[in-house]
Amino acid sequence: MTTLIRACRREPTPFTPIWLMRQAGRYQPEYRKLRERYGFVEMCKNSDVATEVTLLPVTQLGVDAAILFADILLILEPLGIGFHFSKDDGPRIDHPLRTTADVNAVASTIDAEESLGYVLETIKKTRSGLPKNVPLIGFSGAPYTLASYVIEGGGSRDYMHTKAMMFGDPGAWNALMEKLTGAVAAYLNAQIKAGAQAVQVFDSWIGSVGPSDYARFVQPHMTRLFQLLDRSVPVIHFGTGNPALYPLMRAAGGDVIGLDFRCDLASTWDALGEVAIMGNLDPYSLLAPRAELQARAKRVLDAAGGRPGHIFNLGHGLFPDASVDQVRALVDYVHEASAR
Repeated sequence: MTTLIRACRREPTPFTPIWLMRQAGRYQPEYRKLRERYGFVEMCKNSDVATEVTLLPVTQLGVDAAILFADILLILEPLGIGFHFSKDDGPRIDHPLRTTADVNAVASTIDAEESLGYVLETIKKTRSGLPKNVPLIGFSGAPYTLASYVIEGGGSRDYMHTKAMMFGDPGAWNALMEKLTGAVAAYLNAQIKAGAQAVQVFDSWIGSVGPSDYARFVQPHMTRLFQLLDRSVPVIHFGTGNPALYPLMRAAGGDVIGLDFRCDLASTWDALGEVAIMGNLDPYSLLAPRAELQARAKRVLDAAGGRPGHIFNLGHGLFPDASVDQVRALVDYVHEASAR
């Protein structure tokens, strides 16, 4: 069993494992060169290119896990929801879902192996190229984050349309969430079958709701999702934007709870109890001088206190202006400072 998987299972490890959200991306010169040749979705659908991008951080950074190169919106195509990426606005939904009729038009189930086979092929090719001590993490967007995308039509600051459906038409909301939950479960189970050794559920936009609304409109669907998943591999449950949600997320499920940088790791872990924890360095710490970066990383390690079950990560994804050298220095420091 690899160091990362042992940590997910809250078993003792010889050092704190580290991987980084968006560890493959625009901060890498090699990635930028590929983007000059391929569109983003084209890269995701070309299993050779996606495999190359997935493997790059492992050799370049020395991280303890690879994470599949894909996008959370890929699952929308087999559901019959069109999308595209624009240079200025990012991902855009072709026809946002705003009514019961819109929700009814969404497919009730997906055949992940048929419709998302290129992702599964990337998993198989990546596994064959990874060292045995480096596991591959698969992933999907969480139902709430996917629902927000398809309702808003893209990114949002206020989530007005999402909350209008949630509060004003809970029947349509729950119907959409049920369809998304089933699709995410099928997709992640297919990834596990293809060779993913852990999976992460990204609830990147969940911070837009409060605890009572999470408990009513989101948590039942997340509980169902974790019940549907193949639990032979660890499942990481990551959300960002509202630390008050972590106890509810913990209750919903997951072997590992991913924390963003807005909370104190030590007290949050104490409150959540017997669960593995991932996080939670502020990504922009990478802009600090090397000594300050290491001091900030040390504070995260000190907060974890050497407890079994800590996986070092950023409190959100790497950003395009990060430096490869600085990221590598962070990985090296975490390994050296946590060696036991």
